[in-house]
Amino acid sequence: MGDSGRAQVLGQLAAADRTFLDVSAEGDGQAVEVLGDLAHAQRIALLVPGADTTVDTFDHLGSAHSSVGGGARALYDEMRSLAPGSRVAVIAWYGYQAPRTKSRDTLTHSRAVLGGSRLRDQLRQLRELNPYASTALLCHSYGSVVCAEALRGTDQEVQSELTGVAVFGSPGMGAESASELGIRVPFWAGRGSRDWIANVPHTQVSLFSESVGFGADPASTDFGARTLPTGDSRHGDYLSPGGLSLRNIALISLGRGSEVARV
Repeated sequence: MGDSGRAQVLGQLAAADRTFLDVSAEGDGQAVEVLGDLAHAQRIALLVPGADTTVDTFDHLGSAHSSVGGGARALYDEMRSLAPGSRVAVIAWYGYQAPRTKSRDTLTHSRAVLGGSRLRDQLRQLRELNPYASTALLCHSYGSVVCAEALRGTDQEVQSELTGVAVFGSPGMGAESASELGIRVPFWAGRGSRDWIANVPHTQVSLFSESVGFGADPASTDFGARTLPTGDSRHGDYLSPGGLSLRNIALISLGRGSEVARV
């Protein structure tokens, strides 16, 4: 329809060396990319992005590693570096309609409810495809709200395949504590010292029959999550190569949470 920018992006996604489980160009689009051999992986990391993600920003959102596609590539490289003998796969999961930062949707659960349902389906499909792999669920920003919705409705059999859950740069997960989420695997939460999300009020109120805000801060000591050290990360820097945050998230993805370090 004359959208040369979208056409260019789709051309990049269609490169012969890339593999997708799903792609759509309708509206803001949709893209679920796989890095590595998903069917034979021992460890799978599934990355759920936050607001402002579209098919156009899949590879580049402000900077390469702040996007879900770029972040997934950095994580895949880090996991292979830390565990060169392991079979690993990373999924860049833009499988829901993410809200825009300056829209009212970014303050409500509406996008997360549908996204959580789709994420639950994806987790079940992964279990059917590769029942021997363990999966780490990694949730950035508004993506942590999506993950919370998915986990609330995820059966114990699917959760048993999770290595752990890690959220970073989260505005909240619609809960006052980790116990409310029903997560039965190691659960980590962190926020970089330079992340602007720290200034977002961690509250939740009912307004005209709609829940606004996302409740308590998952990175607070009272929430009950394990501390995910992320250093001085900014909101889009958590998966930047060479950083403390990326290394720790990769270790969690590999099931090596005991090696997570602060420095």
